[in-house]
Amino acid sequence: MRVALLQSRTGIDPAANAAILTDAVAQAKAGGADMLFTPEMSGLLDQDRARAAAHLCDEAGDPVLAAVRAAAAERGVWVDLGSLALTGGDDGRLVNRGFVIDDKGAIRARYDKIHLFDVDLPTGESWRESKAYAPGERSVIATTPWARIGLSICYDMRFPDLYRALSNAGAEILSVPAAFTVPTGRAHWHVLLRARAIEAGAFVVAAAQCGEHEDGRATYGHSLVVDPWGEVLLDMGEGQGVGFADLDMARLADIRLRVPALKNRRTIGAVEVSA
Repeated sequence: MRVALLQSRTGIDPAANAAILTDAVAQAKAGGADMLFTPEMSGLLDQDRARAAAHLCDEAGDPVLAAVRAAAAERGVWVDLGSLALTGGDDGRLVNRGFVIDDKGAIRARYDKIHLFDVDLPTGESWRESKAYAPGERSVIATTPWARIGLSICYDMRFPDLYRALSNAGAEILSVPAAFTVPTGRAHWHVLLRARAIEAGAFVVAAAQCGEHEDGRATYGHSLVVDPWGEVLLDMGEGQGVGFADLDMARLADIRLRVPALKNRRTIGAVEVSA
């Protein structure tokens, strides 16, 4: 399976972002890719919620989703559209939703980000992703002609139980689209993604946002493809563009045979705590 990854600097104009995405679909096709993977928040990245609100709509009316579906059908390429901010969540909140789109433009799977970043820092800063977004409630695997893809988004990567559930259910590729901050990216991005690949015995494909964005934030970049042995097959560094990697599914089977961790897993019961 040949995959393409878009590493982008998504901005505050959905029309401009849609143009970048449709061009990436064309580049993926030209490069012989079977499937394009895009970052978290591929349609709009804007910290100014009042300004962003003018562009937000539900899935049925989202112009970026419609443009990517049309491009996938035109080019005959599957797309893992990392995620979009959409209306329609519980209590009037948004959802952070990823899509797997087939080469006819049909939506084959949807996944709403489960883990949301809520934190109170010693500096007095407080972040509440759950104020704006409703969490997803189910893990999702997308079935493609090449492999079963377990879906996740960004902060999910810190929660190995999700990937345990996905690999137990047959996932062979783990998709981790992201918009990682620079400090946490430098500290944790590579090590977490390599760990997820090794423990699940799966390929990891992580398309990421990069650089200085229009809304003032900075993201880490370094879109990665990691094989089940933990080897990095692709690291896109800090610039924008489309990268390619080839996934050898026979290698996945060989690694799982040599390190049968999935077969050797046991369910852990109650923990005994000594006095």
